[in-house]
Amino acid sequence: MNDLPSSDLLSISRGEYPADLILRNARLVNVFSGQIETTDIVIAQGKIAALGAGYTAAEEVDLQNAYVAPGLIDAHVHIESSLCLPPQFATAVVPRGITTVVADPHEIANVSGAQGVRFMAEASCDLPLRVELMAPSCVPATNMASSGATLTADDLATLLADGTVRGLAEVMNFPGVISGNGDVTAKIRAFAGTPIDGHAPAVRDKQLNAYVAAGVGSDHECFTPEEAQEKLSRGLYILIREATNAKNLDTLLPIITPANSRRICFCTDDRTPADLLTAGSVDDMIRRAIAFGIDPIEAIRMCTLNPSEWFNMHDRGAIAPGRVADLFIFDDLQIPAARQVYTAGKLVAQDGAIIDPVPNPLVPDTLKGTCKIKWSGVRLDVGLRKRHIRVIVHLANQLVTENKVMNATVRAGNIMADPQRDILKIAVIERHNETGRCGIGFIQGFGLQEGAIAGTVAHDHHNLITIGVDNVSILTAIKAVLSAGGGLAAANGQQILASLPLPVAGLMSDRPIAEVKKNYDQLLAAAKQLGSKLEDPFMAMSFMGLEVIPSLKITDRGLVDVNAFALTELFANG
Repeated sequence: MNDLPSSDLLSISRGEYPADLILRNARLVNVFSGQIETTDIVIAQGKIAALGAGYTAAEEVDLQNAYVAPGLIDAHVHIESSLCLPPQFATAVVPRGITTVVADPHEIANVSGAQGVRFMAEASCDLPLRVELMAPSCVPATNMASSGATLTADDLATLLADGTVRGLAEVMNFPGVISGNGDVTAKIRAFAGTPIDGHAPAVRDKQLNAYVAAGVGSDHECFTPEEAQEKLSRGLYILIREATNAKNLDTLLPIITPANSRRICFCTDDRTPADLLTAGSVDDMIRRAIAFGIDPIEAIRMCTLNPSEWFNMHDRGAIAPGRVADLFIFDDLQIPAARQVYTAGKLVAQDGAIIDPVPNPLVPDTLKGTCKIKWSGVRLDVGLRKRHIRVIVHLANQLVTENKVMNATVRAGNIMADPQRDILKIAVIERHNETGRCGIGFIQGFGLQEGAIAGTVAHDHHNLITIGVDNVSILTAIKAVLSAGGGLAAANGQQILASLPLPVAGLMSDRPIAEVKKNYDQLLAAAKQLGSKLEDPFMAMSFMGLEVIPSLKITDRGLVDVNAFALTELFANG
């Protein structure tokens, strides 16, 4: 977008010179006044020059009383979770009315460090989508997992100083924040005066006071109304999340009132290609909020003005003179679905499709070939030491898990998976530095009756993770993933049922998003064939290694008791 000299913009605003474009007969959704305003929208060089009648322009479009809202803003998203590069992600979300996303590139940062962050910034240039990057605050998330890189406070400060990032992304090491850990505190201090996003699942009472006092300003991990209410009352912005695997919207919608809605934003966090291309993004959340009974303008405000204020993006988030002309045009206020989308005053999407496709960028070789396994360290057998084991219990549509002690199933002196009890083997294998580290455990809630699934998408360390019934299937799935340079796979015995190559850092495809969706659908069908009844077992599996969300998780270093924030033994006393 070219900056228009203020004197010229003022001349057009005064009606002394013609504008570039006028959108006539618009029903403007005014997120300032909370009213629908019938008006003309005057645009010059990508900005709103004026609202009202009596202006002329080189081009005029009659909207015939269509509604016009500010372009939508997703307040927190990981583009890597779309399994696609930024241009393909934009292809999916822009036709939905999303014109800005606040993105945390900590997935690729945990694989490739600052180089990965800069690649995401470069790959997001010249898109019809504004990608505002935040600095990944926890690379690695903790010392209980092995990542491919480390970003210090000085590294992050450099990204801020050169304009690569806008603020500090979700501070996931909440025990470190609360205790005043030196490294964590240094990162927060380096970003003083900028937006600092939080990540504090189930943090309440005195610990919450300390977390907020440290300088964190938001949270997107609330999964009960009581938690969200308390965090709102302590001054945090609440980013209500509806991801593929973490569905909090329906639970939290009842907390929204006219008194507190200005402190609430919507975000998608992690959505797969299937969700993005079918349900959509935060536009889907707006429609569901309205159906629940939230006032339409209030729902739209939570995806426009509210996030623009929290992230200091005062050049957007509303339709007003001087702001960028990012516009979401639709016909039904009760079910807003984009008819047309403008970015910086240019029509970029119409009737659900991008107008000018954007090619994927060249990917440097250093972001490929990132999957390196030292096989001599990989041991999948678990010898019997005690009759009781700790089992990760996955909860449907949630990132939190339960920690249960259960009787082990033993055969020939080894602990085995027991599909009849839905107890499967889970392993995380370090894939960045060929250390040979391999964490082994057991998990309930995935439902596989045979075979295995595997992938190099495992938040946030992104080591190789696998869940299966038998070692042969597990090894087949692992080898399918590695032969593709990273990705996802399902196998049964020595047969590969489906796979999706993700050669860019083991996280993203370099193919069109429609093709990625097709392959992903085949993976889901294969998992269903193996017995899983989960909506998306691959996304669910990817979070079983995230050692900062309660209660029991697993990394390449072993089981993690998240409540104690420490590694724990597989075997337990009965």
